[in-house]
Amino acid sequence: MTALLAFLPILVVGVLLVGFRLPASRVMPVSYLVAAGLALFVWQVPVAKVAAASIKGLTVTVQLLYIIFGAILLLNTLKHSGALAVIRNGFTNISADRRVQVIIIAWLFGAFIEGAAGFGTPAAVTVPLMVGLGFPALAAVVAGMIIQSTPVSFGAVGTPILVGVNKGLDGDEAVQTAIAEMGLGHWEGFLAFVGFKVALLHAIVGTLIPLLLVVFMTRFFGKNKSVREGLAAWPFALFASFALTVPYVLVAGFLGPEF
Repeated sequence: MTALLAFLPILVVGVLLVGFRLPASRVMPVSYLVAAGLALFVWQVPVAKVAAASIKGLTVTVQLLYIIFGAILLLNTLKHSGALAVIRNGFTNISADRRVQVIIIAWLFGAFIEGAAGFGTPAAVTVPLMVGLGFPALAAVVAGMIIQSTPVSFGAVGTPILVGVNKGLDGDEAVQTAIAEMGLGHWEGFLAFVGFKVALLHAIVGTLIPLLLVVFMTRFFGKNKSVREGLAAWPFALFASFALTVPYVLVAGFLGPEF
């Protein structure tokens, strides 16, 4: 029962956004009121703590909005400066093979955009590029969503780790105890540990994503509807996966999540 009550604010968001199709500007305040009400009347959290948590949430939101503003600014700059057209022509000149194009644009370029801007920007940039190159619209959208996996935990210059983990767990007594027991010494060491473990997990799974992406394209959108044609691109797919995942793990381990 406690778990269901804790899940209620998220459920409210899902029902109102998807079921009733209300705008987020109306849904999120309702979700906040539900969460605050549960904290006050179910878990008997003091009003001062609820108010403090609300203020902290506002400060984190301002940081996220600042990053989102930068992502939108980057996207619009690319559009209005003509850079997107130049990038599109560049990808066309690399190869006419759709299998190569989807890996380079969706997997490699999409991961780069995710790391720089985050917040779904890769889909906003790569999908129009792929459609402009002649990919079916549905194929471009699905490809843009598939790659939103490996790079997302370090999107927007490491925001999920630096903001999500840092702001969410900092000061928690249980976490501080775990840090001491693990011998990490300090909070920065804990963040580095989490970043490396997350990168390692994503890298293991991400090794197969380019190949799965190509197989998906050839099976459902290729001329011959063939899985074999997608599997035939395994050398380049594996090369592309290692070209991303190996530096991905090394950078997370030695430089940190923001890099």
